[in-house]
Amino acid sequence: MSTSKRERETARRRHEKWLARQEELRAQRRRRRVVAGAVAGTLVLVGAVALAVSMSRSGTQDTAERTVPDPSVAQGRTWTSTLDTSVGTIGLELDGAAAPQAVASFVTLAQEGYFDDTTCHRLTVEGIFVLQCGDPTATGQGGPGYSFGPVENAPADDVYPAGTLAMARLGGDGESMGSQFFLVYADSTIPADAAGGYTVFGQITDGMDVLQAVADAGIDPAGAPAPATEVIIKGVETQ
Repeated sequence: MSTSKRERETARRRHEKWLARQEELRAQRRRRRVVAGAVAGTLVLVGAVALAVSMSRSGTQDTAERTVPDPSVAQGRTWTSTLDTSVGTIGLELDGAAAPQAVASFVTLAQEGYFDDTTCHRLTVEGIFVLQCGDPTATGQGGPGYSFGPVENAPADDVYPAGTLAMARLGGDGESMGSQFFLVYADSTIPADAAGGYTVFGQITDGMDVLQAVADAGIDPAGAPAPATEVIIKGVETQ
């Protein structure tokens, strides 16, 4: 092969090598764009999921501004109420004469839909026998944004018979009632403290079997003190 031919062959090979290198670089750039797009898409998806989770969690927090309902809302009369729960219905009778402040609060919140889709977060099976509900956060610390007191209509003998409907308290004083209440499924003695015990504002008139079935299933070992049988209040009707 002449020198000129060798030079042309060398040049051709160099050019082919250069073309192959350029094609390889273009392929690398395409791969990087694909990866970058996938990562961006994933980040967008993760962000959307995080936002959805945040919105879902914030949705469990009640942020409405409320004031304590006037006791006159209870009208000094007997109210009937029905808890529509995930495990069955529980009928209630509310005593607006004996506990006007508690009944006024419960009726107002129920009519507002405050209790809808809330979970009964606490079951006790020793000493006292109650199912506690009314907290939209299901932590035992939630409330309607207000508190009231003093204690009304607490039993003089400290005995809360099966079927009692009473207000829970968030603190050690009698001014810490809000939205949380408890349903007594077996006679319970709860000694009165400085606050004077717990406000009894009604009675269970129907559905004790529903409540007893929840109690019989016991406490969730993985989520104590929540009941093993999840109880969700789907809605509350009052009249």
